[in-house]
Amino acid sequence: MAKAYLVVDAKSTDPERMIEYRRLSSIAVEQHGGRFLVRGAPYEVLEGGWLPQRLVVIEFDSREKAKAFYDSPEYVAARKARAGVSSFDMVLVEGYST
Repeated sequence: MAKAYLVVDAKSTDPERMIEYRRLSSIAVEQHGGRFLVRGAPYEVLEGGWLPQRLVVIEFDSREKAKAFYDSPEYVAARKARAGVSSFDMVLVEGYST
């Protein structure tokens, strides 16, 4: 079974309100076996024009576990905490498996 990754470009207009979102999302990620690989770290654009405001990458053991996280009551609560002050571009991608 291939690992799965959530790749997120998080944009926010209210960093203070995002503190609660980050707290709640951390709990949800942990409860669903996820692991943050990147969480707002500095980045360098090498090609193209993509300029994420805050780049986040979360690893899960499978696509099913990532979807269970996203649809969980814990993460729904986190999404409600950021409502109105953020917009996310988020993709779910399976890792390469030989």
